[in-house]
Amino acid sequence: MPDPYQQIIDGLTRARRVLVTTHVRPDGDAIGTATAMALAMRHHGIESEVLLLSHLPRKYAFLFHDNRISHHDVEKGWPEPYPLDRFDCLLVVDTGTWSQLPGLQERIAGWRAPRLVLDHHLTQEDWADVKLVVTEAAAAGEIAADLLERWNVPLAGPVADALFVAIASDTGWFQFSNTRPRTLRLAASLMEAGVNTDAIYQHLYQNERAERVALQTRAMQSLTLLADGRLAVLSLSADDFEETNAHVPDTENLINFPLQIRSVEAVMLVVEPPEGGPIRISLRSKGAIDMARFAERFGGGGHSRAAGLKMETTFEQARETVARALVAALAATPAQ
Repeated sequence: MPDPYQQIIDGLTRARRVLVTTHVRPDGDAIGTATAMALAMRHHGIESEVLLLSHLPRKYAFLFHDNRISHHDVEKGWPEPYPLDRFDCLLVVDTGTWSQLPGLQERIAGWRAPRLVLDHHLTQEDWADVKLVVTEAAAAGEIAADLLERWNVPLAGPVADALFVAIASDTGWFQFSNTRPRTLRLAASLMEAGVNTDAIYQHLYQNERAERVALQTRAMQSLTLLADGRLAVLSLSADDFEETNAHVPDTENLINFPLQIRSVEAVMLVVEPPEGGPIRISLRSKGAIDMARFAERFGGGGHSRAAGLKMETTFEQARETVARALVAALAATPAQ
């Protein structure tokens, strides 16, 4: 049986210039993994460029800027036509579905370069030439670390920093249930290699805009408990964004706050983007509901405890439809 780690290594080694991309609204795992892979390719003399399908979040921007990672943000405009002839391989990290890569499928439809995927999500689509998917991994960065060790790339310096950001972000600084012994051993080895965890913590958790804190307050004020307190619903309308001068990326991690409530077993965050487009719904679970499977009912996906979906309907209708379905799912599940 082919070894997907070696297949990814072979695919990258054969390339001269690689286009790297990740899911829309990239988080720390996406940016950290993309950075680590770009630095690994640089180590092996392979050029790369990162294509971002939405803005580079400010809190993670230091990884690209400090390491001179070449990147293009398509929210500033797609180059027409996109210069795919400059690349001979595509590497997608932290997602394996087209729904998380808006606009990309159509643009690469006729491009015959190898398509490689490195991911840890349960929800996948079969379009890549090589898929390295480890669903038990806490983060894509954890898989990347294993890959780079096999590729003889030292897990030190900027590579170690990028990998630590990836795993720390996706585990909530090692608080979430996806943290496994391998995750902590990797974190320890990266610290031994010189990662400044205090500096990274400040970048990730003590570096917020006042506008995000104002948006967080709006989200908390919207908190509604349903199903005898088992379901928490947060809502952010377009007006909330406009009145706080915040942006959709500022919603990152807001959904986790209601999990502090003892009775809450599931959380949904409903977001109406101020720029228009589909309603975005994020989902979290303490384990009572498999959120990946639940989200797939609405065309979404993700992990068993963290997933998401989009709906082409009104803000109120999306909230009502998904909340009703979650209440029914909880009713069919014994209280924890």
